[in-house]
Amino acid sequence: MTQAQTNPNPGINPTQKRVRVGDLLVEKGLVTAEQINKALAFQKDRGHQKLLGEVLIELEYVTEPQVMEALAEAYGIPFINLDAKVADPAVLDALPKDFREQQSVLPLFLVNGKLTLAVSEPANVFIVEEVQRLTGHNVQLVAATVKDIQNTQFAQATGDSDMVIDELIDDIDEEDLTVVEQQITDLADGSEDSANESPVIKLVNYLLFSAVQEGASDIHIEPDDSALRVRYRVDGQLYQKMNPPIKMLPAVVSRIKIMAKIDISERRVPQDGGISIRISKRPVDLRVSTMPGKFGEKVVIRIIDKNNAMTGLDQIGFSKAMYDQFSSIISQPNGIVLVTGPTGSGKSTTLYGALRHINNESVNISTVEDPVEMNIPGINQFQTNEKAGFTFATALRALLRQDPDVVMLGEIRDQETARIATQAALTGHMVLSTLHTNDAPSAITRLFNIGVEPYLVAASIRGALAQRLVRRVCKQCKESVQLTDTMKRAVERMGQQAQNIKEFYRGDGCKACRGTGYAGRAGIYELLIPDDEALDAITRGASLQELRKIGAASGYITLLQDGIEKVDAGVTTIEELVSAITH
Repeated sequence: MTQAQTNPNPGINPTQKRVRVGDLLVEKGLVTAEQINKALAFQKDRGHQKLLGEVLIELEYVTEPQVMEALAEAYGIPFINLDAKVADPAVLDALPKDFREQQSVLPLFLVNGKLTLAVSEPANVFIVEEVQRLTGHNVQLVAATVKDIQNTQFAQATGDSDMVIDELIDDIDEEDLTVVEQQITDLADGSEDSANESPVIKLVNYLLFSAVQEGASDIHIEPDDSALRVRYRVDGQLYQKMNPPIKMLPAVVSRIKIMAKIDISERRVPQDGGISIRISKRPVDLRVSTMPGKFGEKVVIRIIDKNNAMTGLDQIGFSKAMYDQFSSIISQPNGIVLVTGPTGSGKSTTLYGALRHINNESVNISTVEDPVEMNIPGINQFQTNEKAGFTFATALRALLRQDPDVVMLGEIRDQETARIATQAALTGHMVLSTLHTNDAPSAITRLFNIGVEPYLVAASIRGALAQRLVRRVCKQCKESVQLTDTMKRAVERMGQQAQNIKEFYRGDGCKACRGTGYAGRAGIYELLIPDDEALDAITRGASLQELRKIGAASGYITLLQDGIEKVDAGVTTIEELVSAITH
């Protein structure tokens, strides 16, 4: 037997009985027997092939390092908190890349003919023999987490021993992410060099690629005193994605500015720009905003995924009755239809769906937006430019000389715009727009407050739609649940109708929903179509309370009632509904 065939790790024996990770963790006091039983039941119910240790980590009973350290101790090998500074890049290629990735191992250093190898599965008793065969060296094992091994491999591959980035993949195909019409501006301070270095390009590409893949609506790049935080907003909630080294901030910001055609030499004032990219051959628009802060520039990238924005009016979550009603009022030859709700409630998606619904060759549709979020074939779209004096009011006044049938305004912000929109509605045009109000009746009183005379509002208004977005229960881990005391109190606050809900659902948390129990969002809606009594009240300048009372008497569905129906159908949860209608 040659030296390379000897076993350098006496604790690793092919005949050794397999260690029970659950017993180890209980012995160490890291978990309880009850938690082990719950994890085993979870494992059995889901029918997946995950190991018990992986399930315990997923349920957040223990961390990955805790499990790995316990296993390392049981198999008699050291456990290390691995980072790129520990590893020698010169020995990375001692093993083929495919083998390293498949086995989740990493050569660390070679000393006196002995190769130290980081492994993520100490139970793999045959790995020593296989690595010795491939390298011709004696092998000494140490245990490390999969995450640490992957991070270190990336740092070595990119040549930056200080850059360890959580779950960063460096093999995105160039065809998977391309910048459309990229233009590199002149740089005044040499930052172009660092902005075009491979690790920076890979990091920025990864942020964009993974954010779109995960369905994020925004990317936040936020510097602090000694750290850099990257967060994604998914389904309306922010979660932390990674913490790149703070020293990368200037290069990352410069790279994004170059792509967005923003002056990178200017760091003292807020700036904004746009990027058009294709990810996996689908077009995505990015809106970039930078803001100077105490520790450097903060960058927020809004993602406008055109695939998601093409949602039809019949796909946004209307009930059949509400779909028929809304379709009817937007198809009328004149009047104003308002869509209301806070920022991020899906108003633009609803308006774009409405425009596509009524769009045909016989209708001249024009929009005035700030900015134009999505191009719709067959529709004339104009973007305001405040600096040039091309405001909503100016654009609308000019647009009415262009013989439109339907006009969509991104928002009614001031008295002048509101009055021109009202006059347009009274002279034979259908006007669609948005307002920031809490419910549908508030849209009408908001027009009063802006300065539109009540009789003009009554003559022009056709309907007001209020909406919110709620997170959907994850279909992969959806299950019925018993009513908890907290849920009972929430139901009681909602009134009698909520107490008729037959069954409640929630997501238990799985990999598909990142353990949140939610995946995707749905709309809840409130549509007020004024009847004769309501129009008389509007003409008199009725108060908000009076309009709500008249609406309730007419039987219109409120946000709460529509939300309760979606809770009953298992679309969302009581907690999510309460959060949506109370904020």
